[in-house]
Amino acid sequence: MRAMPLRDGQTIEAPVRDLRRVPIHPDNWYPLAWSREVKSGKTLGVHFAGEPIVLFRTASGQVHALEDRCAHRQVPLHAGVVDGEGIRCGYHGWTYDCSGKCVDVPYLGRERLPNGVRAYPCQEVHGLIFVFPGDATLAESRQLPELPSLTDKAFKTRRFGKPVNCHYSFMHENLMDMNHQFLHRKQMGQMRARSLGRRRGDDWVEVDYVFEREGGKQPTGEALVFGSSKNRSDQGGKSVMTIRTEYPYQRLRIRSDEDTLVMDLWIIYVPLDAQQRTNRTFGLLSVRRPSSVPFMLDLAWPLLVWFTERIFKEDRDIVEMEQAAHDAQGADWNHEVFPVINDLRDVLRNCGDRTVIPIREVSDLA
Repeated sequence: MRAMPLRDGQTIEAPVRDLRRVPIHPDNWYPLAWSREVKSGKTLGVHFAGEPIVLFRTASGQVHALEDRCAHRQVPLHAGVVDGEGIRCGYHGWTYDCSGKCVDVPYLGRERLPNGVRAYPCQEVHGLIFVFPGDATLAESRQLPELPSLTDKAFKTRRFGKPVNCHYSFMHENLMDMNHQFLHRKQMGQMRARSLGRRRGDDWVEVDYVFEREGGKQPTGEALVFGSSKNRSDQGGKSVMTIRTEYPYQRLRIRSDEDTLVMDLWIIYVPLDAQQRTNRTFGLLSVRRPSSVPFMLDLAWPLLVWFTERIFKEDRDIVEMEQAAHDAQGADWNHEVFPVINDLRDVLRNCGDRTVIPIREVSDLA
């Protein structure tokens, strides 16, 4: 419940929307695939919040997105073939251009063409294929994320991401709340986060952290990301981590005590199913090369990949447990005490779709 002010100065208790049933808002650019997944002249079937979408790369090399169904018999277009600058259904050969218009029905001719299918605005940048699944007239007014670290030769970038069986909001909370370092105690050792402060706006919230080692040896993987804790201690400085959710994207940056950006993580969680209980994570992790011996990062890269994969697995397992608990309880029983997470929840509720995901029956969860 939340206190709502009345004109006479009194308040009433109003129900707060269950965040886990707030759909992500479609009026934004979402990556639905990596560029490498859509080969030349090939199709790829993907989903956004239950909507089937086909991505296909035409003869010119451009990637396009249409709803993944033929207007004739509703079979998926991704089972068809790319034909020049269009796509041909694999069943009867109906052909659609990149705008979704039906341009050929072999047995009818071009004079009696039926309606086409929906086309989605689509852009390929940063090795990702972004689709705008909402109101297409808003696409030009919504900016794609700016990721300067990807083109900066001082950084080496890792692309990662896997499906996670939880609502996207659990993922935002997990990254924003660094008090969960206890979860990673086997990977990170005895490390404690301390919040320096938080800030928020209508569609964003961010928080700063510093980390203190309470004992034990620093894992090598952590040193690659954060830098050596011994060197930082000797120099009397601490790296500052800033985590920002700017709806619907999330960013984590680590700066040295000299204000040099040493790590830059951009991440997004794209709902796959209509219930939005599964998301596909797309992450870009950029790490600055050591100025003294730049090639050392290349040599140590397999270790960093191994380290970050183990951290991601622990996070994935725990948020899936959170989702399972929510489904079993049928409501959000969470008692959150960390102010920045409460701010984050407000942003996700306010920016999310105003519709509500219906409650699933317990029998459907088996």
